[in-house]
Order: sequence, then structure tokens, then C-alpha cells
Amino acid sequence: MVEVELTAVRVDLQSNTPVVLLQEIDGSKRTLPIFIGTAEATAIAFAIQGVVTERPMTHDLIRDLMDSLGARLEKVTVTELKRINENEGTYYAELEVWLDQTPHVISSRPSDAIALAARTQSPIFVADELLDEKGVFLQDEEEEENPDELVGKFRQFIEEISPEDFT
Repeated sequence: MVEVELTAVRVDLQSNTPVVLLQEIDGSKRTLPIFIGTAEATAIAFAIQGVVTERPMTHDLIRDLMDSLGARLEKVTVTELKRINENEGTYYAELEVWLDQTPHVISSRPSDAIALAARTQSPIFVADELLDEKGVFLQDEEEEENPDELVGKFRQFIEEISPEDFT
């Protein structure tokens, strides 16, 4: 397993789809891009920005429930990519939750796992073979983008998207 950090939530300009970027902490700094839904992108972006909503979002509720029960999210692992066809696939992740000194491994969508990790400051890992296969090197100019501009682009994307875009 390779430890990664959540570096950004962006919108892919070609597909107009949100993508979360996970970059390895040590090593060659490969980045695993995972395309996610708009609601999940919003949840992750809110966690990154420290936005507190009037009522708890689903991931806030899960965090609060775990806290109330004395459980802790030990780590998140993006485990695999199951291919649907040559161009499409679905990523899988696991939550390692500890309760009463017992680990529980729970299957999760990566976007939900990442949103929860961002709220609990839990480490995120990616399977070695997955990062070897799907990890990319991002250009330096992307890293130099102004975060305020990225947030503005994301907000514009959220405002312009409609349910018909998913049909």
C-alpha cells in the first residue's frame, strides 16, 4: 500500500466531470485521478475548505455517529479497479474502522471513503498495483493554479449542471 494525500477536487474540462486527485506522499509523486459524482465532489470540497453546513451532510453524520459510538476511522484504502470494458471501470475502496479494539473492514465507494477521511484526518492509501497501473505525473503548471480560481470553476460547474446531464 502507498500512502497518498488528497490534493484537490477539480473538474475535467474535456468531460466536464469532477475528479479527485490523490498524490503519493513519498516516492515519485504519482497522482491517481478518480472521476466522481457532483454530490461527492461537493462533499469532499467542503471538507477540504472546512465548510460547515447548517445541518450535517451524510459524511458529517457518519463521522459524528462513529465518534458517538467510540469508533475511529483508522485508514481508507483504494483497493482496485474493476473493468467494465476497455474504457470504463469502477474503483473500490475500504474503510478500516476500529471499535472496541477490533478492526472492521467495510466496503465503500472511494468518493465516500475520501470524504470521510477528509473529515476525520485519516490517512488514505492506494494499492501498489493500482497506483503502478493508473498513477500519472501531473504537470507543474497545474500545481501552480490559484486555489480560489479552482473553487470558482467548481462552483460554476455546480451551478450549471442539471439532472439532464446524467441521462
